[in-house]
Amino acid sequence: MPDSNINEPVLNASPSQQPQVGFNQSSSPVKSLSEVLLANKVITQDQYNQIKVQMAQNGQTEMDAIKSLGFVSDENLSKAKSIILGVPYFSLAQAAFSPQAVNFIPRSVAERFSLIPLNYDDKNKILSIAMANPEDLEALQFVRQKTGLTIKEFAASKDEIDKSIGTEYRQELVGEVGKAVKETEQLRQDIKVIDSKKIGEIIKEAPIAKIVSTILEYAVRNRASDIHIEPMKDRVRIRYRIDGILYERLSLPKEVQDSVVSRIKVLSEMKIDEHRIPQDGRFDFISDGKEVDLRISVLPTVDGEKIVMRLLQKGGGIPTLQELGLGGIALKNLEANIARPHGIIIVCGPTGSGKTTTLYSVLSKLNTTKVNILSLEDPVEYEIPGVNQVQINPAVGLTFASGLRSFLRQDPNIILVGEIRDKETTDLAIQAALTGHLVFSTLHTSSAAGALPRLLDLGAENFLLSSTMNALVGQRIVRKICEDCKAPYDPPAEVLSEMKTVLGNLYPKDEASIKFYKGKGCAKCGDSGYLGRIGIFEVLPVTDKIAQLILSHPDSETIEKEAVVEGMITMKQDGYLKVLSGATTIEEVLRVAQE
Repeated sequence: MPDSNINEPVLNASPSQQPQVGFNQSSSPVKSLSEVLLANKVITQDQYNQIKVQMAQNGQTEMDAIKSLGFVSDENLSKAKSIILGVPYFSLAQAAFSPQAVNFIPRSVAERFSLIPLNYDDKNKILSIAMANPEDLEALQFVRQKTGLTIKEFAASKDEIDKSIGTEYRQELVGEVGKAVKETEQLRQDIKVIDSKKIGEIIKEAPIAKIVSTILEYAVRNRASDIHIEPMKDRVRIRYRIDGILYERLSLPKEVQDSVVSRIKVLSEMKIDEHRIPQDGRFDFISDGKEVDLRISVLPTVDGEKIVMRLLQKGGGIPTLQELGLGGIALKNLEANIARPHGIIIVCGPTGSGKTTTLYSVLSKLNTTKVNILSLEDPVEYEIPGVNQVQINPAVGLTFASGLRSFLRQDPNIILVGEIRDKETTDLAIQAALTGHLVFSTLHTSSAAGALPRLLDLGAENFLLSSTMNALVGQRIVRKICEDCKAPYDPPAEVLSEMKTVLGNLYPKDEASIKFYKGKGCAKCGDSGYLGRIGIFEVLPVTDKIAQLILSHPDSETIEKEAVVEGMITMKQDGYLKVLSGATTIEEVLRVAQE
């Protein structure tokens, strides 16, 4: 239907910034909803005529006729209505609600008038609200009298408003932080007049401590891997990386920015009076019985200091290779090569693709009392009992190269070097493999085949590389479909055609039995349709033919072509096979593995 093909409005900004409407706004006067819908190709001419007939035959209003015919979604109806009323439309799907704003209007009032507060401009005393019915003058008057503020209204769909009320008025992130923000007024005044040396003592007290604690607790409960606290011109944006995707979940008033930053600096044992240079730190946090190790990075920006906190779960256990998503011929080839007594195995992929987790899974499999395992990492993300783990410290001269040189005097059987970055580390890794050690490391390349030309560029001798390399692993991480809201759907024909081309003989011959799934979105997955992640892999064993190719300084395409001839399943193929098994979606595979 035409309704499904309209352009979505691009609107992820705060309502303090001017929103943009997804529909075209004509300069000529518009008389009716159906005309707006027709002009924007949301309905066809035939559907427009049916609306007029419905109104004439049944004596319905235009709105009732459109709803009864079911041609238009609630969201698109709200967009069209916003144009007629001259009120900006705001999509609440990815909105970040201000705790101050939410606390101005009780839940009962929000539900009664079908509205929700979005943002509060403290300087100009303006409260922005989203309304399902911006024509409701009674609601606007009531909110003005109750808050004593200037009201700036936006149009939004009723479905999104109802869903947002249910989410934001639960006493979780926005509610708890909102209470704490209210209590910071006097605290901020104290900080302005007190000696800077005493700020550290003040920010230990509630409510700033409560704000930071609530932000961290929300991250732990929602399985976030990172928290981004980002200063902006008029507010502080809080974003969480959940299953690899950043979601904006909170907007703090600009006035609490320095206090929140100082609180985190105190916890991380950083200098709170240093604002000009980047700083790094760490601290532990316990929430719901879970102990989390936080790695903190502070970076000065033009709007203040930005903080990124990486969350590392303690005692969560290391997944097996099968749990990561390895299976079939890829798992068989990897297990065969890690069982060899010496050689090099390299895991490839961009930052955040799970390379370290894969190496930890391998070490856990090899970890016995009969072998001496040493690892050199930056940083040590998980502690593995029985493995001698060392964190590099360039400030005192402990680099990957110097650490690896010392490792060779520690009688190791297995060595893990966190990353190969330079010629010296490359040469030492090759020498370690030549002298009977099994070496694991990572490289930032886009594919397994790309690692060999990269190592040659780093100065590795081709004849040494061909004799020491065991296998190369390329990987990415895709989100898994939420099992609670998983539902079948039919993908577009062109997508199916592309999948068949990529899979070739791997595509099932019985097409009638194939089902594709997507997550509809539910409370458990935060309406994303995804819950958890799984890896997609390609394992390239260095066979005799590949070893011969290395001697001629080949490009990655030549190496990959030969590996595929010898039976390697590429990352994209592995991703599509996981789509066919119902683990993930086509969109996810294309997001991470599209060339």
